[in-house]
This record gives sequence, structure tokens and C-alpha cells, in this order.
Amino acid sequence: ICGQLGFTVAEGPEIEDEWHNFIALNIPPEHPARDPLDNYYIRDNLLLRTQTSTVQIRVMETQPPPVRMIMPGRVYRPDTVDAGHSNMFHQLEGLWVEEGVTFAHLKTVLAMFFHSFLGPQVKTRFRPSFFPFTEPSAEMDISCLLCGGEGCPACKRSGWIELLGCGMVDPNVLKAVGYDPEKVTGFAFGFGVERVTMLKYRVDSIRAFFENDLRFLRQFA
Repeated sequence: ICGQLGFTVAEGPEIEDEWHNFIALNIPPEHPARDPLDNYYIRDNLLLRTQTSTVQIRVMETQPPPVRMIMPGRVYRPDTVDAGHSNMFHQLEGLWVEEGVTFAHLKTVLAMFFHSFLGPQVKTRFRPSFFPFTEPSAEMDISCLLCGGEGCPACKRSGWIELLGCGMVDPNVLKAVGYDPEKVTGFAFGFGVERVTMLKYRVDSIRAFFENDLRFLRQFA
């Protein structure tokens, strides 16, 4: 789907330094996301990446605009493992930086992707949010796949399910990689692959993806 939208694939290391995981992404030292208890540090300045946004930085450091890429891969966070959380999961992020890119482009790309992946009946909405690396920032919800937006226990009677974070790339991030924010703009988005797959295939627990039960895994072969 992303290939049809003009995106290519980029990958990067799972062990990262603080520059790529935090500093270049406009996450200051005092930000709670940098708490050692919320990260898997290997040694000073090296940790298991918490997001594939690190690949965005690596791509922009070596490639001039325009950039239109997706970054899939494993990420690591010391979350308590339950039906909806895992300390390792897969994330897919997208990045488009070019002259004249707007929030309207972001909304169009996400709508086209999820209409293709989840079905044309899916509705999307955007809510204001905050992320250090995007400004403005938003969270995108989709209409509940179980009740069609009417309201049910799965969507807490709201008719909507929170799906991903997104926004326009913060000028400080563009400056960190040597881009001129006066000349180019861009958007970024990211979501958990397992979370989206759970919604599409009605999977009750994220743990099912890592338990190696062939009865479960064969349906995706």
C-alpha cells in the first residue's frame, strides 16, 4: 500500500545512541521519555531504540529532500506485558519531507492507507495532541470496526478507537539534520503494527503474536 503511495522502505539499527533516539528528535534531557526506568539502556548513551523515528533522522542526515519513506522495525519499551502491551513490538513510521508538504497531505495519505487496509467504510478523525518532534501534533482515531461507530464495549461506547500519532515535522528536527525549515516542510506518523493487525483480525491479545502457536500463525502465512 505504501509503495503505491510513493513511499520507499528504510531500516536502521535497533541499538541507538541518544542523539538519534532523543536529541535530534527535539526530546530534551528533562523529558520523562528519557527516564532510565522507561528505556533499555545498554550503557551510557546507548539503548535499545524506543521508536523507529531514529531511522527518520538517519535518512535525513544522509539524503537531501525530497524524502518519502516508511520505517518498519522492532522497538523496545519496558512496559508491563498484558493483552495490549509488550516490551517489544513492531512499529511502522512514515515520513514525507519536501517543499510545500502540508497537513492536508498527511490526512490524505493516512485516509488512503487505512481505507485500503481496513476497508472503505472506516472513518477517521484527528484530535490535537503533543509530541516533541512534531508541531502541530495530532492523534488519529478510526471508527470502531466492531460496531461501525455506534458504540460498544470495545470502543468504550465512544464509537472511536485511538490508532496513531502524527503531525508536521518540528522545525527543530529539520534543523538538526541540516534541512532548512524555511524551504521544506514535512509530516510524520507512526503506529504499532500489532495493534492495527489486532483490530483487522479481531485478535484479543498482543501476546498471541509472540507465543509461536502455529494454529494462530498459519492464518498470516
